[in-house]
Amino acid sequence: MEKDIEQVLQKASVLVEALPYIQKFNRKIIVIKYGGSAMSNEEIQKKVIEDVVLLKLVGFKPILVHGGGKAISHWVNKTGKEAEFYKGLRITDEETMEIAEMVLNRINKSLVAMAEQLGVKAVGISGKDGKLLNVDKRYVDGQDIGFVGDIKKVDSKILFDLLEMDFLPIVAPVGLDDDFNTYNINADDAACEIAKAVGAEKLAFLTDIDGLYRDLKDPTSLISRITVSDARNLIDGGFIGGGMLPKLGNCIQAVEDGVRRVHILDGRIPHCLLLEIFTKEGIGTMIIGDNDPIRQEE
Repeated sequence: MEKDIEQVLQKASVLVEALPYIQKFNRKIIVIKYGGSAMSNEEIQKKVIEDVVLLKLVGFKPILVHGGGKAISHWVNKTGKEAEFYKGLRITDEETMEIAEMVLNRINKSLVAMAEQLGVKAVGISGKDGKLLNVDKRYVDGQDIGFVGDIKKVDSKILFDLLEMDFLPIVAPVGLDDDFNTYNINADDAACEIAKAVGAEKLAFLTDIDGLYRDLKDPTSLISRITVSDARNLIDGGFIGGGMLPKLGNCIQAVEDGVRRVHILDGRIPHCLLLEIFTKEGIGTMIIGDNDPIRQEE
């Protein structure tokens, strides 16, 4: 009996710890980018959607932006083609674009169904809907990589309308150019541009790593909070490489363009969003502006 009471009290203390964060971020927009290995595990998918639904039910206004790179590569390979990349971006010919859009739409509606099953109204859209994401063709070092788009404008009206009507928007990273050609968009880029356009309070990246490390070989060197200037110093010092380099660049740009706080989390950890947002310690890395008042708040 004593053990049962102790467990109940522990649950109560967790709720009490979450209360000030729920009050602080009530009615605030949070953009969540979901992709990578965490998408390939159905159980983790369900945990992520549970987190997003809970955020919505306690007063947040979440927008979920998802990727689907691994699934796209799988289906490209099934057609007998080989997935090709240039500097981390998928080389996307017309056939590959068709496959990518099909796969992303399938993922999109699957996530919608999960959210609906948990009792919230969700709407799945792509960047083509309502002209949400207008793009130019993207070139990398002058290299033509096919139907890969560089976002030049976000028409966020459709997102504001959906939020106002109490829907959870779930966005697939596909856009249109001025001639209405369809383009694949890097999901990190889409999440950043959407977060800036809607004035998000938070932008959370669910990734395949714990966060930023000062030394990748030292598991105790995880950085729980870092300013934009210090993040730039890490890049300049050569401490950041691989796929994290463009992601951190996106994070820095988002903060400088008005997103108050950006989080990098390991999406494979069950309920990572709740742990990061509703606990003082958090579990990932938070990037903040140089003049962010968080130090005074604490």
